[in-house]
Parts: sequence; C-alpha cells; structure tokens
Amino acid sequence: MSETFDHIVIGGGASGCVAAARLVTDGNRRVLLLEAGYSHHHPLLDMPPGIFKMINGSKYMTYHHTVPQPHLHDRVHDIPQGNVLGGGTSVNAQVYMRGRPSDYDEWEEILRGNNEGASWGWSTVLKHFRRIEGNNRLSNELHGSDGPLLVSDPGYVDDVSRWFVQSVQEKGEPYNPDFNGPTQRGVGFYQFMNRAGKRSSAAYAYIEPLKNDTRLTVRLRAAVSRINFENGRAVSVTYTDAKRQEHTVFSKGDIVLTAGSLVTPKVLMLSGIGPSAHLKAHGIQTLVDLPGVGQNLIDHPEVPVISIANGPYGYYRQGVGWRMLMNGLNFKLFRNGRILSTGFEAGAFINPIDRDAPPTIQAFCVPIVYLDRDLLKVFDDTYGVTITTVVAKPKSRGYVQLRSADPAAPPLVSPHLLQHPDDMATMVAGQRFFRDVLLSGPLGKRVEKVIAPAGPDLSDDVMAEHCRRFVKTNYHPASTARMGADGDPMAVLDARLRVRGVDNLRVADLSAVPNINAGNTTAPAMMLGDRCVDFILGLDQPTTTN
Repeated sequence: MSETFDHIVIGGGASGCVAAARLVTDGNRRVLLLEAGYSHHHPLLDMPPGIFKMINGSKYMTYHHTVPQPHLHDRVHDIPQGNVLGGGTSVNAQVYMRGRPSDYDEWEEILRGNNEGASWGWSTVLKHFRRIEGNNRLSNELHGSDGPLLVSDPGYVDDVSRWFVQSVQEKGEPYNPDFNGPTQRGVGFYQFMNRAGKRSSAAYAYIEPLKNDTRLTVRLRAAVSRINFENGRAVSVTYTDAKRQEHTVFSKGDIVLTAGSLVTPKVLMLSGIGPSAHLKAHGIQTLVDLPGVGQNLIDHPEVPVISIANGPYGYYRQGVGWRMLMNGLNFKLFRNGRILSTGFEAGAFINPIDRDAPPTIQAFCVPIVYLDRDLLKVFDDTYGVTITTVVAKPKSRGYVQLRSADPAAPPLVSPHLLQHPDDMATMVAGQRFFRDVLLSGPLGKRVEKVIAPAGPDLSDDVMAEHCRRFVKTNYHPASTARMGADGDPMAVLDARLRVRGVDNLRVADLSAVPNINAGNTTAPAMMLGDRCVDFILGLDQPTTTN
C-alpha cells in the first residue's frame, strides 16, 4: 500500500530540518523527512568538543574522497558530510556566522530583473536569520533572541585564544565584539550554536519539539535513489532503507531537496535532471537538460599555520586519560570548564593586502597542533597553536558528477581548491600575516617556533607550495544547483528555489546559492530552509520585478 504525504523533504540536515518543521507547524502539513544517516542522540555529539573524538572516523560522517587534483600534485583529500539527523549541525564546530550584507546583495544583483518577485537582498534575508536565532547576549535589529536555534558566547575561553585576540590587535586590527554585527572586520570571539554545554543542532532546535506530532514522519537510514515524475511534475520519491529494501512514497505538494551540495546534484542527475551528455553516458534518460547541475562547486579553502608552544598551553591531551576524567568531572559537578568549549573560541576577519578593504581571510585560532586525518602523522604530537586561514570569497570552481547510475555509488567530487591564482595569492598573504601573529605580541611569548610554513625561505613560491600541500576543505561546499536569472544557461533554479523545467520540486540547501557567503555556512543553510517554506506556503508573495 502506497503512502502519500503533503510534502516530502529529502535530507535531514540544517535546511531540511527547518523546512520540515515549519511546513508542519506553520503550514499544518503532513510531512515526511527522509534522512540517510543516523539518530542525533549521542553524548559525544551533544557536548561542544565531542565531535573531535569522532572526526577522523565515525558512522556519523560520510567522507567524500575527491578525484586527484592535478594542481595539488594529484592529492586526494576528504570532504566530510554529516551522516546524521541534523546533518552538519550535529557534527560541526558550531560557529554561528551569517556572512555579510554584501553577500546577499550580490545574490540580489545576480537575479536582478528575473527574480520572480523574490528579493534575496540583505534586508529580506535578515528577517529569516532573526526568526531562527535565539541569542543569549544580543537582541536588536540584527539579532533575534527567541528563535529555536540557541546561540551563545563560548562557555570557556582558553588563555591561548585571549593571547591570539590581543596579538592580532597589536598588528593593527580592531577588536570586533560581533562578527554578525555592523562590520565583519577585526578580531574577537565567535558565537556558537550551543547552550550550557549542549549542542543546539537543527535536529534539537526543530525536529525534537515535534517528536510526538503525528504530522511529521522522520525516517532514518533512508537513502534516496531518485525522484519520480509524471507529466513533468514531481510526484514521488524512491528510497532504500537500512535493510536495502526499496520504497516509493508519494507527495501531493512540493518535494524539497535538501541533501547537501554533494548529494543534491547526484539525486537530480539520477532523476534525469542535469547535463544530457553526462546522463546519457551513464544510461540515464534526460527529463530536463540542465547543464548547471553539479557545476560551479565552491568551497572555502583552509590552510594551517602551525607552531610549537614553549609551555603547557592550550588543549593538548585534554580529551584523553586523567585530564579527560577531570574535565568530565568538573563539568558534571559544576557545569563549567573546558567541555563548554568547541575546541576553539577566537577568530578574525582581515584583508592582508588592503587592510581597509572588505576582509578576504577568515581565521580560526586552535590551541593545539591541529590537522585533519590526511595529515595527522606529519608533525610531532605536542603542545602547540594552530591558526587556520580561509579564503572568504574564493574564485575557484569545481564540479560534482555521477560515478555511475548506481544510487549507492558516491559522486565524483573535484573542488579545485586554490586553483584560481587570486585565491592562492590571497591565501599566501593570509598565511604570512598570521605567521607573524604567532611570533608577536602575547602569543609570540608562548610560541617556541613556527613549524609550517617554516623558514628560512618564505618566498611566495615556497609559501604557495606549503598551501598546495596542506589545503583542505573548510567543510562548506556550495552552489552545485544554483539560482540564476532566466537567461543564465547554468541556472538550475529560479529565484523561488524551483527547479527549472519541472513542477513541484525545489532545492533549499547550499546547492542553491549563487555564490558562497563570507564565513561559516550553517546559518545560511537554515535561512534557505526557512525561506523555502515561506515560498511554499505563499507567505512571500511575488512583487513587481525590478
């Protein structure tokens, strides 16, 4: 017997949880949420730094291996994706960052004249951010204080983080009390999506309150194979459960695709929507020839500057042995201490080339020698400080393609990090600036030596080679099924998140964005889910096009 719902949401990540919950609560709709991963209930997922015990291997993470990258000496690196209800919000470092107003005004300009009466400028998206946000310090025209997503200052700040903030100020950058405030530039402390030692994921914020609501059905371990169409209208979804049994479920209204920027284009292509020649090569009949599906992959590239400390500073070995027991006991008895930290607290936005221009580099101070699993054995395991530098608005573009027509096969992913020469020049300048930060001010008094990039030759060529060796994802893939104007042949979506050429199908995750925002991407993903529901429910009516 077939099942029919008012809506089906494919992917229970940041945007999917928001969309599913609001369709139920604000639309009184019966909704099926399909998530390929596991439950978000796990103590290590709940506590702010717990994911660092899992990040190098866990069932809660899917690791997409890139194809060899020729410009990085054929390196293959990983792009992890949350394999859990809540998606990235259940496994990320919880930084709450929206980007800057110009990011969204840029979207508005890209869509100008063909925006279906849907504005994407800052003044429009801000109301969605404020509706989502439950900030425990800020409540004003830029911040909401009673939204379901709990946003907080760091519960614990390590001395290394304070020294970082002071050292960057000594380099001439202003202290910024709010990176989501009037300006992004400066150095300060991030806010995080947690409260009182517990993660506030999209699953906890949006799905958990509806666990007894019969209008919402959540199915885990449900990997979607394809979307099915009748007369150009999306009508059903086929998925495989944990026992590898196939099911088809039907939708009366819009199906919302929120599987993430690496899987959403895969599902579209498996369903016959994408570049016709690529689909034909895999024996898939083309329903709609949309050459932009899977193209325009953008990700924030990250490169570490790594130093060895001259004393027992930071978080080295705080998660193992007797230190772990002491930290856990302190948290249980007094609800304070290191477990309230995500593992880093401070960061900065700077422009190392033109200091008064918009920031081009985002930085994170990590009070350990920090590397991803590709490079864990490169350096000694000891006390240290790492500053990771990230290109905020990269120009490099990659792609996602089908590996085969088998829905179980992972996609081919090629992010092309630092391929564009402007990205490399920006990264080298950022590395040089923050290498100097490590060796100056209060931080410099505690650093014994910088071990990467190390001297004596620190020419641009040497620095660029360091970047090629160590660059990795900042976990922010985006734009693989982007919105665009009517005349744009690479536009997959219109400005109301509808897939072009079919009815009843929308994309509401980071795949949809015309360009990536400057900063972490979880909050923008949640905003997209919230905005999509307004479109579906008719709460954002078309206006006269500009």
